[in-house]
Amino acid sequence: MSFFEDIASALDAEGIESRVHDDVMFVPITPEIEIQFVEIDPHLPAANVYIADAAVSEDDDGFQSALVSVVFSVEDAVARVGEHVATNQVVTLLRDLLQGTDERISDLSFYPDDIDPTLVRADVGQSAEIHVGVSVQEHSVVAHVKFVVTSHEMDEWLDEAIDEVWGPEVPAALSEEDRARLFNNLQSDLSEEVLVLGDFEDFDKLFDVLSLASDQAEEWESQLDPLDFPDFGDVDPLDFFDEDAINFDDIDTDN
Repeated sequence: MSFFEDIASALDAEGIESRVHDDVMFVPITPEIEIQFVEIDPHLPAANVYIADAAVSEDDDGFQSALVSVVFSVEDAVARVGEHVATNQVVTLLRDLLQGTDERISDLSFYPDDIDPTLVRADVGQSAEIHVGVSVQEHSVVAHVKFVVTSHEMDEWLDEAIDEVWGPEVPAALSEEDRARLFNNLQSDLSEEVLVLGDFEDFDKLFDVLSLASDQAEEWESQLDPLDFPDFGDVDPLDFFDEDAINFDDIDTDN
């Protein structure tokens, strides 16, 4: 069999459709996006891999495609397709959570995390949140769900933490990204009690779990005791910062 026939057979075994026209193999990812394999050496074998606009004909002036990789085996080709399929699933799941497209989460209002683009949060109960983080593991999309409780003193503590992170005790040359990471480390280490709800590849079950978590939020919150808040007078904020994340020797302290 030809290189494209071998790829098509392997994709079909994964439940992924494809079609071949002339010297190009087309693999739809979404109605708007497709992967195109263009054979460049039938003997090696080798093919260029493009991401292209599936809604526009190649003869159209608006057609766009971008070379993203080159594959030299059937395994490479299937892996590239799997990566793009998984990426699309991540984007779709995050969008569904943020837009509340499933009626089972109609009581939840998810919003994106300030630091992690693959994490969304929803406020529940008095001082609790549901966290959903999304990752790709061996081309499978996995949702990681946690129920997080913070103290009723959270607002006061956050104000004090902000003063410490952006205050005079922290080197002035730290970037805003470094300060945000420092603040995030302080917040996660000192202010939360976490109930891990599990990891889910079945998104239908995920939405059932989120619905249950919304219903149980007040009950779970009443049974979890947040950690005591520290007195920042005895805490050096840099103790909670990953020093490997920044080279302090490179900071110009003269400014």
